[in-house]
Amino acid sequence: MSREMTLSQAVIGTGSTARKAMLVLAGSAFIAVAAQISVPMLPVPMTLQTLAILMVGFVYGARLGALTLVAYLAEGAMGLPVFANGMNGLAFAGPTAGFLIGFVAMAWAAGFAAERGLARGVVGTALSALLISAALYVPGLAWPALIAGGFGFEAGWVAQDAGFYWTWFVAPFLLGDAVKAVIAALLVAGGWKALSR
Repeated sequence: MSREMTLSQAVIGTGSTARKAMLVLAGSAFIAVAAQISVPMLPVPMTLQTLAILMVGFVYGARLGALTLVAYLAEGAMGLPVFANGMNGLAFAGPTAGFLIGFVAMAWAAGFAAERGLARGVVGTALSALLISAALYVPGLAWPALIAGGFGFEAGWVAQDAGFYWTWFVAPFLLGDAVKAVIAALLVAGGWKALSR
């Protein structure tokens, strides 16, 4: 498959290094704000963090999207309260550290889908977003189930059985993932439609 133009390239061009740096900073700020927004939903409230990450990837492309997430993680590691619930780098020692690291791959994968033309229409973008969101559970679950114990972490979330992780780390978030995939698809497709006018 050939590489296609992303939405950000269609709007502002490929741009200089300074323009790309501004996009990275704007994208990381967008994700930081979205991470603090909690929407009431059952069975658990839904933050807009992963929706923002999908949007950054779909709009920026693979490399710039991944770089934006690296900047976002670096901001948290420096102590800025950019992660969900105002958390900072301390989150790297918590149960969701695998998801944080997986965010880089999530943005890259969304950007890859956009560059390959898979994320233009509503259906293609929604399916891409669903698959990418599902893949985020791999690093998200690998950290508490397999890796954290090797680093000496001792907590109630370390090295539990599969049922524990399904109940606390997966099942409550599946509906929110589906909703965010559809929202991302509508926004991306709407952006392309508006641009074509």
